[in-house]
Amino acid sequence: MSQLKQLKEAAHSIRLLYIEDEPALRDSVSRYLDKIFMHLDVAENGEQGLEFYKTNPYDIIITDIEMPKLNGIEMSKKIRELNVEQDIIVTSAYTNPEYFVEAIKMGINGYIIKPIDFTQVNQILETTISKIKRYQENEHYKKNLEKIVSKKTHDYKKLFDEKVHNYRQTLYSIVNLIEDRDSYTGGHSLRVAKYCMLIAQAMGYSEKEIQKLHQAAMLHDLGKVATPDSILLNPGKLNELEYKLIKEHVSESYNLLKKIPMFNELAGIILEHHERFDGHGYPGGKKGNEVRPLSRIMIVADAFDAMTTNRIYKDRKSVTEALEEIKNLSGKQFHPEVVKIAVDVLNEVEIEENITQMPITELEKERFSYFFKDIISDTYNRNYLDVILIRNKYDKEYSCINIIYLHHFSKFNNKYGWNKGDRLLKEFAFFLKESYPESLIFRVQGDDFIILNKEHIIIDKEAIKSLDLLNQANVTSSFGHHNLLDENIADMNIMDHHLLSQIADLQKK
Repeated sequence: MSQLKQLKEAAHSIRLLYIEDEPALRDSVSRYLDKIFMHLDVAENGEQGLEFYKTNPYDIIITDIEMPKLNGIEMSKKIRELNVEQDIIVTSAYTNPEYFVEAIKMGINGYIIKPIDFTQVNQILETTISKIKRYQENEHYKKNLEKIVSKKTHDYKKLFDEKVHNYRQTLYSIVNLIEDRDSYTGGHSLRVAKYCMLIAQAMGYSEKEIQKLHQAAMLHDLGKVATPDSILLNPGKLNELEYKLIKEHVSESYNLLKKIPMFNELAGIILEHHERFDGHGYPGGKKGNEVRPLSRIMIVADAFDAMTTNRIYKDRKSVTEALEEIKNLSGKQFHPEVVKIAVDVLNEVEIEENITQMPITELEKERFSYFFKDIISDTYNRNYLDVILIRNKYDKEYSCINIIYLHHFSKFNNKYGWNKGDRLLKEFAFFLKESYPESLIFRVQGDDFIILNKEHIIIDKEAIKSLDLLNQANVTSSFGHHNLLDENIADMNIMDHHLLSQIADLQKK
């Protein structure tokens, strides 16, 4: 209440325009803003907001981004054409990263992430109103400039520092949003920044250079804001085109930051953090000392974190193993001068045990498995089984595989068509999911199914054989079983070998 009262006092003469197309949210937020501002206008879309602006002066504009007729970005550009100094705050969910990029390029003053948190609203309003008040005071005291030049110099520096701070915090927030999208690499930027500082300090860099490197490391994956979810969130192996697209995040980070003068130097450091000493890196193919010194440090720090993080297709390396690999790649991937210092400094680092690409929460698991759904049967596909089998080498989470082979299904397909065949598979998959709710169900080899369990189970073969669904289609079934703790089934290549061998044996019978 105290903060609200102070805001109301500070906003006494401030005029605010709020634009939001969603009625319920517009009513809720405008009621809250009305408690603070004596001069508040509310518009329902960008077009109406622009018309209000043309006929009324406003100190602050708060606008949604996605709106009909004229979206928030388009409206803000037109307003900035009328008044380049206009203070604009945008509200948006983080699901449309291209809008964040456009907003940053425009130099938007603040960002409120939906769903609306009024504590965040208060903080941003307090900063913006404070800035406006200082500006108004500056105009008022211009006549007495000689008397207050010392104070104003301090105020200008404070204002610039706040602007830098706000920009930096905004960009850090976007990085956090990126890592929230890509939950399997959460905390990566913070760890890389930490490793960069340790190496740079040991190499004797000045505090100014170390801080510059730390900021660059915190922002080095900023360009992933423009990476499509279908690629960024895909926990499987990327194909050649997908890998090419994700590499674009380096150039995106550079292009985004170079437009902000205070971060221009950081942009250059980030641009080269995937180059290699031997010239086989990207995006520029620079080699040796062509790569700037601070980028050379980030290259090692970034790789060290990747090596010591659990990956889907391989377990993380220990610190000793990672540093041994870095030494082996000295003069190839990494600059020898950096390696010489890094292997000593990073040897003392303690790696958190829970750093992993594998999902932890139920929401993460559901999002993770989304990329491995079989669209016909709504079970999981063989790629997800491959991931689990590979991980099972390390964590031994699953112990039991039951296989159900369906026979004569192709005859059913040929006689009744693929649509009815797909329906049969979907209905049979539904039966399995209902019968074994604690199991993971996979469709493999077209018309065979696998039931995967953490504990050993015995499936009801007679119930499956007596299914009207299968009998009416003249589809028969046979069964197989594997104990994952006793047998070396470490990936789908081995699993396929077992499946094909058992199918061959069944055909002989």
